[in-house]
Amino acid sequence: MDLKHRSKAVVEGDQRASHRGFLWSLGVVGDEMKKPFIGVINTWSEFHPGHIHLRDLAALVKAGIRSEGGVPFEMNTIALCDGFACGHEGNKWVLPSRDLIADSIELSVEANRFDAMVLIGSCDKIAPAIAMAAARINIPTIILTGGPMLPGFDRETQQPLTGTNARQAMVDFREEAIDASRFLEIEQDCCPGPGSCMMMASANTMCCLIEVLGLSLPGCATAHAVDARKKHIAFESGRQIMTLLKKGIFPSHIVTAASLKNAVKALMALSGSINCVIHLLAFAHEMNLPLRIDDFDEIGRDTPFISNIKPSGDYLFIDFERAGGIPAFLRELSPILETEVLTVTGKSLAENITRAKVFNPTVIRPLKSPIAPEGGIAILRGNLAPGSAVVKSAAVAPEMMIHEGPARVYESEEEMMDAILEKRIQHGDVIILRYEGPKGGPGMREFLLGPVALSSMGYGKSVSLVTDGRFSGATYGPCIGHVSPEAMVGGPIAVVRDGDTILIDIPNRKLDIIISEEELENRLSGWKPPKPRYKKGFMGMYAANVGSAEEGALLHP
Repeated sequence: MDLKHRSKAVVEGDQRASHRGFLWSLGVVGDEMKKPFIGVINTWSEFHPGHIHLRDLAALVKAGIRSEGGVPFEMNTIALCDGFACGHEGNKWVLPSRDLIADSIELSVEANRFDAMVLIGSCDKIAPAIAMAAARINIPTIILTGGPMLPGFDRETQQPLTGTNARQAMVDFREEAIDASRFLEIEQDCCPGPGSCMMMASANTMCCLIEVLGLSLPGCATAHAVDARKKHIAFESGRQIMTLLKKGIFPSHIVTAASLKNAVKALMALSGSINCVIHLLAFAHEMNLPLRIDDFDEIGRDTPFISNIKPSGDYLFIDFERAGGIPAFLRELSPILETEVLTVTGKSLAENITRAKVFNPTVIRPLKSPIAPEGGIAILRGNLAPGSAVVKSAAVAPEMMIHEGPARVYESEEEMMDAILEKRIQHGDVIILRYEGPKGGPGMREFLLGPVALSSMGYGKSVSLVTDGRFSGATYGPCIGHVSPEAMVGGPIAVVRDGDTILIDIPNRKLDIIISEEELENRLSGWKPPKPRYKKGFMGMYAANVGSAEEGALLHP
C-alpha cells in the first residue's frame, strides 16, 4: 500500500514547489516530504478540565508517530464543557458543538490530505464528535481519550467527593444546613485535577463505548488523566496508527453491525448515560450502519446490568479502573458479545481480552449475578411520546418505576428551577419541561441542577421530571428525556396543561397523558408554534436543520 496515497497530492511534482516551500517554513526537512503525513487532531482547551492536559498527550502521540516513520501535524478544534455550561443559556450551544466538531475535523483532514489520523478528546459531546469524524472520513484512525478525573476528598467526612456533592451542597447552603465556609470547602475539594467527571456519566460512558467499538487501545477509557498509563497509551497510539496505515485498516473495517451491537449491549450493562443513545444513533448514521432507537430497548431487555458505578451504582470510576476496566468488563460480558470483531490493535476483541481479569466482583458483577437482569436504559412510548422517550431506569427508585401524578408545566429550565428552589413543587407532581428539544431550545440543553435539587430537597422518590430536552449523564432519579416529537414541532408534550394526569410506567414502557383521544386531537389542532428563539448565526441554522432526538439529533440527517 502507498502510505502517502493522500498526502502525495500536497508534495509531489513541480507544481507543488510552493507547497513544499510552506512545509520547509514549518520545519519539515527534505526526507520527511516522502513520509506519511499523520494528522493529530487535538481538542485541548484551557477552559475545560477534561481537556486541559491534552497537549501533553499529543506530544507523546507525535513521538510515537515519529518513532515509526511518520510525520505528525497537530491541529486543534473546539471543546465545550457541559459542567461549565449547565444551568444557563450557554448549554444550548453544547450539543450543537458535537456536529460542528465532526465537521471541523472533516474539513481539516480532507483539505490537508492527511494519510491517517489520531483524534484526541474526551467528554460529553467531544468524544462522540471525534468518533463521528472517524466514521465519516474513514482513513486509518485511532482515538485517544483523555481519561477520567480522580475523585475529590472530604476531610471532614473522610469520603470521596464529586461535582454532584457541590450541587447538593448548594441546596444545603440555601436551607442553612451548612455555612458558607463548609460550602466553599466542598466546592474547592470536589474536583482535584484534570480529567472527565469521575462517574459513569456521559463522558466516561462514551469513552468506554469507543473502546468497546475497537477504536481506541485496550485500557484507554479507564486510564485516568493523571495516570502514567495514559501517557504510555498515548505513545502507543502514535506507534499503532502507523501499523494501521501500513496494513490498510480503516474504521469501516473495525466498526461493523456486530461491533455496534456490542456497544449497545455495553451501554446497557454499564447503565451508562442516556445521552449515548443519541450519540450512537448519530455514529451509526455516519458509519452507514442500521441502528434504530427500538434496538436499544430490545437489546437492553436481554442484557444484564453488571457495572456498579455511580450514578446507577455505589462506586466511582476509579473503582471501575481498579477492578479491571473495560477489558475486564468485556471479558465478563463476552458470552453475550460477538468477539471476533477487529480492533485498532489489529487483533480481534477476543484476543484483546484473553488475559483480562475482574479484580473486584462487587464493582464489575458476574454475568450470572447481575445488579439487575435488564440493562440500565429503557425506551418509553405513549400518547405523550408517540416517537419515543428515554430513561435511565437503573437510577430510578423502585417506588417510582410506576408513577401517576398531576402535571406541572414549565417552558424553560430557568422557570422550572425557580419553582423547585422556591418549593412550589408538591410530592407526587410530574414536572413537564418543554420547548427544550433540538429545535425548540434550540440545542437540547441537558438538565442536572433540577434533578439534584429535587433529590436533595426530599422529592427524589416522589416527583418525576419529563422533558423534550436531555439530562446529564450524572443524573439519577425518575427523569425521562428526549420526548419525541418535541414541543417545537407540535408533539403532544406541547399541549399538556397544569393538572393533567401523567402516567409513567417504566416496566411496561409507557408514557401517557390521561385525557381522551378526542381532547388530545382538539388541543393539537389548536396549537400554534412559537417564534424561533434564534433566527440567524449558527443557532439559527441549527434550529432550522437539526433532526429529532430519536434519530440522533443530527445536523445532517
